[in-house]
Amino acid sequence: MGNVFGGSDGRALDLSNGGTEVFVEVLTLAVSALAERPWHFRFAALLTLQDQNVMGRGAVGFDLADVDWGATPQQRARAREFVLRTVDLALTRHRWEELGYEPVSAEASLRRFRAMVASYAPSAGGPPAADGGFPAAREAAVACCVRHRVLNALPLWDGCVFCNRPG
Repeated sequence: MGNVFGGSDGRALDLSNGGTEVFVEVLTLAVSALAERPWHFRFAALLTLQDQNVMGRGAVGFDLADVDWGATPQQRARAREFVLRTVDLALTRHRWEELGYEPVSAEASLRRFRAMVASYAPSAGGPPAADGGFPAAREAAVACCVRHRVLNALPLWDGCVFCNRPG
């Protein structure tokens, strides 16, 4: 069982449960360092929803079409640029030494995801339906786990993706 992060033109990032855990952890480290604006914190919340230790193994993933990229071309461009900067920071191995393991599959997954986002053209029709899975502004990940120094989904659950690790 695995998880799928979908793009356009049938492109998708299909990851094992372990690959998903690594992907989410390295992106969480990066997004936590870069988030400054409300949309950034909403994207961070989307990443917190990919925590399989809370949501269930094989039960996460999202499609780029379900992301509320913004209503104007400028908003969509800024949102996509932020996601690309987040992936680029993760590709620099930002804070990977804190993971406690070598994320061997992370670079390839990040590069594939980056290519998907870079080639994705968000719809000009405005935000997707409310049930698309992209967190609303009131659900933004603005809380920070003091122990791990990353954004988390408080008050939805008590810990960050690192607190929720088994063992």
